[in-house]
Amino acid sequence: MEQPAGSAGVLEKSGRAPKPTAPPGGAFADLMDEEGKKRELWRMKAIATGFLLVATVIYLFCRWTESRGAGGEWVGYVRAASEAGMVGALADWFAVTALFRHPLGLPIPHTAIIRKKKDQLGAGLGDFVRTNFLSPDAVAEKVNSAQISLRLGRWMADPEHAARVSDESATILRAVVGVLRDEDVEQIIDQTIVKRIAEPLWGPPIGKVLDELISENRQAPLLDLLAERAHQWALDSQETIDRIVNRDAPGWAPKFVNSLLAERIYRELVEFTWKVRTQPDHEVRLAANRFLEDFARDLQFDDAMIKKAERIKSELMGREEITGLAHATWRAAKRMILESAEDPNSTLRRKVQENVQTLGERLSTDPEMRDKVDGWLERGVRYLVANYGDEFATLVSDTVARWDGEEASRKIELAAGKDLQFIRINGTVVGSLAGLAIYTVSHLLFNG
Repeated sequence: MEQPAGSAGVLEKSGRAPKPTAPPGGAFADLMDEEGKKRELWRMKAIATGFLLVATVIYLFCRWTESRGAGGEWVGYVRAASEAGMVGALADWFAVTALFRHPLGLPIPHTAIIRKKKDQLGAGLGDFVRTNFLSPDAVAEKVNSAQISLRLGRWMADPEHAARVSDESATILRAVVGVLRDEDVEQIIDQTIVKRIAEPLWGPPIGKVLDELISENRQAPLLDLLAERAHQWALDSQETIDRIVNRDAPGWAPKFVNSLLAERIYRELVEFTWKVRTQPDHEVRLAANRFLEDFARDLQFDDAMIKKAERIKSELMGREEITGLAHATWRAAKRMILESAEDPNSTLRRKVQENVQTLGERLSTDPEMRDKVDGWLERGVRYLVANYGDEFATLVSDTVARWDGEEASRKIELAAGKDLQFIRINGTVVGSLAGLAIYTVSHLLFNG
């Protein structure tokens, strides 16, 4: 809407901006924009019609003057110019009006063209957009000239922008986690992880892994640990051995005999465990290795052992700790995600910011990386345009096809009608000049 005269001065004196009467968007803004276009169109129509009326008045004045035998030769020149101006104005009024409606409501052939031909117009406009704007080469050239990777890299390299990306990512993450139903996520975890673990036979793969570990002598550290713990227990077992010997010895046995026996057992036990601990080729170690080798082979090939492994697996998978694994896992993960998203100083948000900034710096300073990203973008837009360009272009034709004929005519007239009124104005002016020129040449040739 035009601002009333004098209001600008009031605003300048008060130093305050005018209060908006409505938000600058939405249906209200669209309505106001359409109303403004209507006023502009009406104003231009009035101006164009005014030129016609002026030419008509001048023509009638000239004819009146000639009928009274007054005015002289100049009246003929002015009459010819105004008469030609009237003809030009009327002809262009008819041409412009015929685009949108029947002039004077008369069903003259080849009028109301837009109303009748809107579908063909929409299809032609869609073909024009597809041919000239949605060709792979044109779109790729535009994308390359935009230097998207460089501009994006500079934007991301700014610490404030990187922090903003981190904040927005946290917001999106919270929204996604909030939308997800706990039951659905737990079911997915249970089906994709827990149940998948329980599906195959455990015996053969465990046996194969154990066999490979033994072939690489990976069991040696475990045997060393067991031997060391056994020797340490033997060193601390004096009281235990004394108690057992005194408890199980005959009642008639003398105490000093029991003490000597317990001492002997203790020394033998300590010496035995020491040998096992210090001698890699000790018989106990070799026996343990043979046991593990046989166990690994049985897990792979012995049906009875495989069935035992399956029973153990069933017992383990049936325990409450396992059946509730999906629930516990998701609740822990959800809590961790939400806490990290809420905390501005969390590791998650700091890492996102650091990675965004680092990526931006690389894009800004590394031409090879920019070329690689630009190549991805170019191939992507070429693929989209080549495969979906027709769908993009039909958006124009389909939208026009859905319009009512009257509605299409009204929309196009509002969009272009203001400029078309200049045709009427130019027709009046050019017609007047042409009529004046023709009259002048004729007068000079035949009355010279």
